[in-house]
Amino acid sequence: MRLATIVDEGRATAAVVEGRRVLPLAIPGAELDSMRAIAAGGEAALRRVGEWVRGQPAGAFRALEDVVLGPAIPDPGAIYTIGLNYAAPGEALDAGEAPDAGEGSERPLVYGKLPSSVTGHGALVAWDRSLTANVDAEVELGVVIGASGPGRTAAGPLGQVFGYTCVNDISSRDPWLDGDQWLLGKSMAGFCPVGPWVVTADELDPADLRLGCTVNGVAQQDDRTSRMRHSIGALIAYLARHVELRPGDLVVTGTPARLAAPPGPDRRLQPGDVVTVWIEGIGGLTNPIG
Repeated sequence: MRLATIVDEGRATAAVVEGRRVLPLAIPGAELDSMRAIAAGGEAALRRVGEWVRGQPAGAFRALEDVVLGPAIPDPGAIYTIGLNYAAPGEALDAGEAPDAGEGSERPLVYGKLPSSVTGHGALVAWDRSLTANVDAEVELGVVIGASGPGRTAAGPLGQVFGYTCVNDISSRDPWLDGDQWLLGKSMAGFCPVGPWVVTADELDPADLRLGCTVNGVAQQDDRTSRMRHSIGALIAYLARHVELRPGDLVVTGTPARLAAPPGPDRRLQPGDVVTVWIEGIGGLTNPIG
């Protein structure tokens, strides 16, 4: 199932996406009108949503082009971002090289973005360039945390995954922001586009997805999730040993290296640019730069 958040008359509501059409959720007697609520409800909530959708007439759907997509997760409780998680170009990954984050293993590099930085597909991203003009985009696979419980725990770390989405980890590269204060350099308003929707975990295998980033149609990144040093399960297991992961939280799993071909890795975002991050099996998340 593909689930989006649409904005209608200033109100955000969850919606089901089927091809090029969208159905806002209005399930009687069920508080399932937000992505976090559906994630918290687990499999039972998804069944309820599916049953309700199947009972709706075709006329209840809207054209995708006629709705405004908000951030797929408009109000994440926490955003955990992972650094240095992709092998360098030409670097081989041995079968045992992706650690399980257990005792004695290499630990993932974990930092964060503030929830106030999220924005949606199509939203203009602009910032005060007197603070930083040295900003770039990063494609990352976003993992949406779902419900916990005995059944989920028995399924291992991936049992906590509700679904997957595209995240653009927009970041300042100025030394006074990216060097020792990564939180600020990654958390300005709009620096975390999320979307365009969430693909539920039962419909997507994240182990070997192609992903990339373009600026004005020119490739900046192009790699595969199989090049992660720490797997999604390992990341969730590591985080869960230290913090409480809650439904609707985002784990942003790292970004591959930039391509050496022009415009090259040192190209920074300029007003008028159009950035698209895309992930196989999910889609493309596009934002103009102001």
